[in-house]
Amino acid sequence: MSRNADPQFVERTIEIVHENVEDGGRPFSCIVVRNGEVLAESPNLVAQTNNSVAHAETVAIEQACKRVGSEDLSGCDVYVMAHPCPMCLGALYYCSPDHVFFCTQREEYERYYTGSRKYFEFGEFYDEYRKDWDERNLPLIHAGEADDDALSIYERWQALNGN
Repeated sequence: MSRNADPQFVERTIEIVHENVEDGGRPFSCIVVRNGEVLAESPNLVAQTNNSVAHAETVAIEQACKRVGSEDLSGCDVYVMAHPCPMCLGALYYCSPDHVFFCTQREEYERYYTGSRKYFEFGEFYDEYRKDWDERNLPLIHAGEADDDALSIYERWQALNGN
C-alpha cells in the first residue's frame, strides 16, 4: 500500500535539518507521525552528544516508542532527510512503521556530505554490509567456546515467554 508524503512533514523534516546544520550538527532529521500528529522528531545528534548511535532515526524512534508504550510503531509514518543508513534501516524495520518517506538519496547528496569511518567509506557501507560476517572490514570473531552457555539463555527466554 503506497501513499504520498504529507508536504507539511516533508517541510518540517527539512526545517529541522537547517536548524541542526546551523547549530553545528549533521544534515539529517527524522519525524514520527501517527494520524497527523507528530509523536517525535529529532535531528542527528551525533556531533552534539558524542554518541555515534544518536542518528536522527534512532533518537526519534526511541522517543516515539516511549510515547506510545511499545516498540511497535505500526500505524505511524516516518519522515527522514535521507535514505537511512544500515543501522537506521534496521531500527526502522524493527519498529515497523507503515511508511518511511525520505527526501534525498545518498547518490544525490554524497558530493556534499560523506561519512568516512575507520572500516568503511559511507558510500561503500551497503557493500560492506552485504559481505559475510567473517569477510567484513570490522574484525568480527566468533567466541565459539561460549556457545552452550550463550544458547542456554535463549532457551530460558523461550521457557519464560512461551515462544
